Amino acid sequence: MIKSMTAFGRAKREGEDKDITVEIKSVNSRFFDCNVKMPRAYIFLEERIKNYVQKNAVSRAKVDVFITVDSHRSGVGTVRLDRDFAESYVAALRELSKEFSLPDDISTMSVARNSDVFKYEREEEDMEREWDAIRVVLDEAIAGYDEMRSIEGKKAETDIKAKIEAVRAFADEVEAISKEDTVGYRDKLEARLRQILADNSVSIDENRLLTECAIWADKIAIDEELVRLRSHFGAFYDIADMKEPSGRKLDFLMQELNRETNTIGSKANNARIARIVVNMKGELEKIREQVQNIE
Repeated sequence: MIKSMTAFGRAKREGEDKDITVEIKSVNSRFFDCNVKMPRAYIFLEERIKNYVQKNAVSRAKVDVFITVDSHRSGVGTVRLDRDFAESYVAALRELSKEFSLPDDISTMSVARNSDVFKYEREEEDMEREWDAIRVVLDEAIAGYDEMRSIEGKKAETDIKAKIEAVRAFADEVEAISKEDTVGYRDKLEARLRQILADNSVSIDENRLLTECAIWADKIAIDEELVRLRSHFGAFYDIADMKEPSGRKLDFLMQELNRETNTIGSKANNARIARIVVNMKGELEKIREQVQNIE
């Protein structure tokens, strides 16, 4: 199943002691990169949330998770003074005042504005209770996020399949022209060689002449490339139907499609085929852009 790496999900739950809001948004990325923004009092859950999102939401993408907690009760765990940090911080403020001749207006509230002077301590039971409360809302946000990923993925799949069929039609045109072109090239080459040999009074070895003409005609033949191209078309549908994330495999497949198309363009000695190859490459580039956004 094709799913997009670009999506958004949001959920909010109001409780007796606090309201929790979770928002998830993501864009395409080669790897999984998750950034969690949440109140400092809940920072102990950061890595747990990242792992949970990677396991239950998306395996690769640049993900931002925003969590807000509006508490209706006083206190969240135990707040303690970080004496070592506070002492160092106050000393630095006084040095700043002395160094630049600034007013020494240090007060309790001015120091307290730096939240790092405090430590938030929680009991294990309290930590699990907080995680359970946030996880419920996180699951709801992930559900909405995943639904959007599926919708966007379906749109991308429909568009890509239409473009794949357009490239397939171009390949059929190329094949028809190539068959005529190969025969015509061989006949023209044979006639030209006979003329050159006759003009120079050189005896003609029929078997050698036909062999050489066949060899040169084979050099512009693109049958093998067309066969591989069609094999890749079939592989796309197989990969798109896989249950696991398919973006990396589709990206590799696009490289193979481009390689075969480029080979066709370089081997075919025909202006009509060259124009068709340009159209094929244009469609493949559009597909590649879509694939870059698939998980």
